[in-house]
Amino acid sequence: MKIRSITYFLDTGWPLEPQALARADAFLKAARPAFESAGYEVQTARLATIPFPLILSRPDPEALVALAQALEQAAGELGYNYVSLGPALPNDAGAFAAIPAALAATQNAFFSGLLTTPGKEVYLPAVRAAAQVMHQAAPLSPDGFANLRFAALANVPPGSPFFPAAYHVGVSPSFAIATEAADLAVQAFSESGSLIQARGVLQSAMEQHAAALSAVAAVLAGKFDAGFGGIDFSLAPFPSQALSLGAAMESLGVPGLGRHGSLAAAAILADTMDRAQFARAGFSGLMLPVLEDAVLAQRAAEGLLTVTDLLLYSAVCGTGLDTVPLPGESTPEQLAALLLDLAALSCRLEKPLTARLMPIPGKRAGDPTGFDFAFFANSRVLALRAAPLSGLLTGDEAIELRRRAGMNGGR
Repeated sequence: MKIRSITYFLDTGWPLEPQALARADAFLKAARPAFESAGYEVQTARLATIPFPLILSRPDPEALVALAQALEQAAGELGYNYVSLGPALPNDAGAFAAIPAALAATQNAFFSGLLTTPGKEVYLPAVRAAAQVMHQAAPLSPDGFANLRFAALANVPPGSPFFPAAYHVGVSPSFAIATEAADLAVQAFSESGSLIQARGVLQSAMEQHAAALSAVAAVLAGKFDAGFGGIDFSLAPFPSQALSLGAAMESLGVPGLGRHGSLAAAAILADTMDRAQFARAGFSGLMLPVLEDAVLAQRAAEGLLTVTDLLLYSAVCGTGLDTVPLPGESTPEQLAALLLDLAALSCRLEKPLTARLMPIPGKRAGDPTGFDFAFFANSRVLALRAAPLSGLLTGDEAIELRRRAGMNGGR
């Protein structure tokens, strides 16, 4: 198991406040060696701010580019690999519209956009605005890679250490840990003699690592007056068989991820993780990023795993639709239809979900991807079975979708 990220949350102000950056600098200089001394490899360190529309008085493209470039440079000088400037707010069309220019002007800056209101309603204009960002970001590079740095968020609270979902609230700084821990699940479910034993092994491993990480975090929190937000144990994978959540699910007996039984495997893994006791941050659920998992990428390339399957599995686990390669010809209206489904699922189930969709210019469904990125396993472009919405679903309303009530013996 590794630490995918130490994520430090702050309000940078604008112009950037030197005191805030100095605190971030001092924290990282102590945090990285502290966790490494405890036996954990730290892959990245990241900064996450409050939502950029709250930093800028006028979040137009020019202003956002200036903020993003300044923060990217300052963070890099301090040793932080990536920065997240948080989400466009659902009722701020101008903030959504400013994001593509900022993606084009940076390399390590991440953004997001909220599809849902603070009252947990699906806001239709925000759904369309997020789809438009994805459409405009796709051709910024020949492989559509810019969309790695943008996600649509549905009911995602602040404090998640995984990007692009990370953002902060409040004035006081805090930090959280994101793990790369798919190997714990692979080992537990491939080497145990029963489901009960496997689940116990995984739960115990998570709790042991969480205790060790929390002990280090408690010391850092006291020393630097920064709140410890917890650990996101989403079992993030890496594109190798030994670090594949797809492999862990298939080790339960699924004859190929995407076939029937996969939903049950996802639910079993997610439920096991829910039983572990530790200070939680972010999702702490099953993460199924197609292009970051060797088995997921392979099953998608074989045609077994579809976008619909991934959306279905989101109902019982995880973070939603992540690093999903789509045809370059996907229209904003098609993307919006898929985002609407995700947002509705999030509200109906009262669970946070994200969508990081990657239309690839010039590619059609079934074409091979060609990414040259250490964290990606190449696959094939998935079909997007969507058509533009019409009628009432194209309005400007905020749709309230309450969680389904119990049956109470009724029909």
